[in-house]
Amino acid sequence: MTITALTLGMILLAYLAGSISSAVLVCRLRGLADPRTQGSGNPGATNVLRIGGASAAALVLFFDMLKGALPAYIAFRLGLDSFALGIIAVAACLGHIFPLFFHFKGGKGVATAFGAMAPIGPELALLLIGSWIFILMLCRYSSLAAIVTALLAPFYTWYLDDRFVIPVAMLSALILIRHKDNIRRLLKGEESRFSRKKQNSKQ
Repeated sequence: MTITALTLGMILLAYLAGSISSAVLVCRLRGLADPRTQGSGNPGATNVLRIGGASAAALVLFFDMLKGALPAYIAFRLGLDSFALGIIAVAACLGHIFPLFFHFKGGKGVATAFGAMAPIGPELALLLIGSWIFILMLCRYSSLAAIVTALLAPFYTWYLDDRFVIPVAMLSALILIRHKDNIRRLLKGEESRFSRKKQNSKQ
């Protein structure tokens, strides 16, 4: 198999892995409402926390990160270059955002993107998780926590292992694009703060 064919195969695999909606499946298994119709309507860990509690959200977060981490790690072990790694990681996120198995209606892709960055090293993973939690606790805006962490990620990567700045920057750009509406609401002071209670927010 040529490198090109291998890369294309990994891109397809990553997209299919990303298309498995952890939030929808966990909520079905737990007998909870479909996260696409409750709270913010976003099938992600933050919304599942609102409607199903911490344990359900933790499962969603784990599997959303895993479906980003596994394709990126496999591609790295196969010796693909940093640009190919970035494309493969983005494909996993696009699967989460536009899932083939769930009518192409998915989430923001934040956990999957951070999961794809995690194989770079435990230090980066801890910095990403720590930054997200700190900013969320400080401002109570889930979207702002994701945006700021995404902006910091390429700088963390440059400091820890500059070989992977390009793929991380690609993932960060995707997160920012997905949060363009949240950025507008934040600038206007109209963004909803994070709450564990059910609510009709637009985060």
